[in-house]
Amino acid sequence: MRNHLHPSDVLYTGSRPFPRLAACEHFAGSEKMLRKALQIQAELSVDGQPIFDITADCEDGAPAGKEREHATMIAEMILSGENRFARIGARIHDVSHPFWRDELEIIISRAGQRVAYIVLPKPECAGDVLTQITVLDELRNSHSISREIPVHVLIETPGALHEVWEIARLPHVEILDFGLMDFVSAHHGAIPATAMRSPGQFSHALVVRAKCAIAAAALGNGIVPSHNVTTEIRDTSVVREDARRARQELGFLRMWSIHPAQIQPIVEAMRPDFAEVNEAAALLIAAQEAAWGPIQHEGKLHDRASYRYYWELLQRAQSTGMAIPPDARQRFFS
Repeated sequence: MRNHLHPSDVLYTGSRPFPRLAACEHFAGSEKMLRKALQIQAELSVDGQPIFDITADCEDGAPAGKEREHATMIAEMILSGENRFARIGARIHDVSHPFWRDELEIIISRAGQRVAYIVLPKPECAGDVLTQITVLDELRNSHSISREIPVHVLIETPGALHEVWEIARLPHVEILDFGLMDFVSAHHGAIPATAMRSPGQFSHALVVRAKCAIAAAALGNGIVPSHNVTTEIRDTSVVREDARRARQELGFLRMWSIHPAQIQPIVEAMRPDFAEVNEAAALLIAAQEAAWGPIQHEGKLHDRASYRYYWELLQRAQSTGMAIPPDARQRFFS
């Protein structure tokens, strides 16, 4: 076989590739729940790759008064041998909380080389996010950490929603998350509690407007929009349908999980259509054989614009554990 150019080396000249991330982000607060999540992450991995990320939670997971001890435990879990894929991130407290700097310093000083990302909750504006990013970079420099540490920003206040495009453009931001329950609570009772769950979360105008704005800002700036949690933990069909609607109707490419039973339904609902995956594989192989020039494939003309679409689709299929035709897997993912 002659030397083939990989799509990542050809299709994004002059621009950064779209982040290749798992379709599910599982939150865990306690050491027990983190160990359980790591076990499941290993069990559900496909071809040595995890199909979901784990977010260790300093915000809601830390016992009051023990924030530093909790952050230290999280740093140790990130460094542990159980974290075989290095896909544990950490959510710290918001910028108004007295311990957020301590939490960030503990995590970066101890586990800055391995932490997958930092989640920043409850900003009121882009300035709040920039404040925490600036401290993150200062800590990276002071601890000689050259790698970029991605940032995920929780949009859960009206002010953050108003400045969502500015937030999406800030350095290191790779995900915009929607915090549904805090967003509803911030509206002083104007949005009913029914909008915190389905079907209300997909029909109330202010909530749908917020979701559309977040997805548009994320995708418009080449980063990933992540959908809020589903509070239903017994009926997995509800979780699966929420994830399907988030993906198909609103353009979200990732979703939170707060219970192990939610992980698989979310991942399955976020997967591309099987027929599209086969189509993407065949088209990209043909394009690679043509050195990524324009081609005619099954009676249709294609060029690098459609190649980028199908390459990102194939990457989503791979990150959600779908079966990819062997030739395409060997060419693009070996």
